[in-house]
Amino acid sequence: MTDDREQLPPGLALSWGVYPVQRRGPKPALSVERIVATGIEFGDSQGFEAISLQKIAAQLGVSTNAMYRYLSSKEELLVLVRDAAWGPPPVLPGTGWRIDATAWVHAQLDRYAERPWLLDVPIRGAPVTPNLLGWAEAMLQGLDGTGLNHHDNLGCVLLLDGFVRSHATLMRHLVTSDAIPVQAEQVGQFLVPRLMAGPYPMLVKLYTGQEYEDEVDDDLEFGLTRVLDGIQVLIDRVST
Repeated sequence: MTDDREQLPPGLALSWGVYPVQRRGPKPALSVERIVATGIEFGDSQGFEAISLQKIAAQLGVSTNAMYRYLSSKEELLVLVRDAAWGPPPVLPGTGWRIDATAWVHAQLDRYAERPWLLDVPIRGAPVTPNLLGWAEAMLQGLDGTGLNHHDNLGCVLLLDGFVRSHATLMRHLVTSDAIPVQAEQVGQFLVPRLMAGPYPMLVKLYTGQEYEDEVDDDLEFGLTRVLDGIQVLIDRVST
């Protein structure tokens, strides 16, 4: 059997536990797992930009060049860090596709809340590493039995994943923002008379009715329900 690891995307073989043949010589002082764990620690404590071969090498007391004995590039490092940081997928209830989808979405949001730097990791294509594939597999199993074909099931997973990323990004911006909330008393006193004097009748109703707020949780449930309703329309169309 030929060794075609070099023809695979960076990190793919290592993520599945397929390591290069060990050369003769001293036993390696480090391990890929330790390097990846240190990368995650940097991400958790300092953010995505802190994850680098140089900083990890300094933390572990080795030279940057020594890191290339274990990893071929920073891109390979990021692939492995991302997969390990996501961890195994959640165990879904298995009591209906909508319930499973809701649990899956909330599990992803919890992970982004725990590790917001995951939103900064570049996405270079479809998932191919064990944990990321596990998350996709969990939702695909949740959709099994809906009557949708495999292509549509995958489309639904991508739709839900995109919704999660969009909402997680919004939450991150709101949490880290030091701007005055739009419903602050001073903002209202300034805006309302100007809205009433201009062509904003709908916004006047929303603002004076306390509807124009930063209610992220309400937005989540509203958006998720609409997405799930859309998937249900597709399921109904297939079943008729």
